Amino acid sequence: MPSQFNVIAFDCDGVMFDTAASNRAYYNAMLEHLGMPEMTAEQFSYAHTHSVKDSVAYLVVDNDRIKRAHQFRETMPYDPFISKMVIEPFLIPLLKKLRSRYHTAIATNRTDTMGKVLTEFGIDRYFDYVVCASDVTHPKPHPEALEKIIQRFDIQPPALLYIGDSEVDEKAAKGAGVTFAAYDNSPLSADYHISNLGELEKLLFADRS
Repeated sequence: MPSQFNVIAFDCDGVMFDTAASNRAYYNAMLEHLGMPEMTAEQFSYAHTHSVKDSVAYLVVDNDRIKRAHQFRETMPYDPFISKMVIEPFLIPLLKKLRSRYHTAIATNRTDTMGKVLTEFGIDRYFDYVVCASDVTHPKPHPEALEKIIQRFDIQPPALLYIGDSEVDEKAAKGAGVTFAAYDNSPLSADYHISNLGELEKLLFADRS
């Protein structure tokens, strides 16, 4: 397995971090500001995997409220929500080890919070390239974010291993033709299935005793 990859790329929410509590609080704060009820389970499932632009449009619908939602979002401090994020226990040990052999990247539907998250957790130095929803015309499930990574490192699609946890990631990976590892989501169609990033380390460094 290791010899076939040049770049290891990660989704953020649900892979690098457990962000369920953070994202739920974030969008519910926005909805409360608009005088709307908290998200349903179905709404949360959508917002948890899509870009903030798509999520706000899905949750709010009304054009005037959408505008107000974005105005509020742009002034709302993000620090309280970062504090609710839980880092994947094997992430930092894996990133430290990856640096010796692979390029590393992120392909996320976060728009303008990824940089702050990486800095707050002290892991920005472990990534060569980060692609957010604001860096592409079409966020995931469109493959554009992964295609940008392919172009950046001048590799063939299968040489990129992408780790994601949702159908959005699965569709993006399939569209880009990259190798896909499904994180803790066995129903997804993937080349590999892992339940934690420790398992990924074992796979990527299997040829080292």
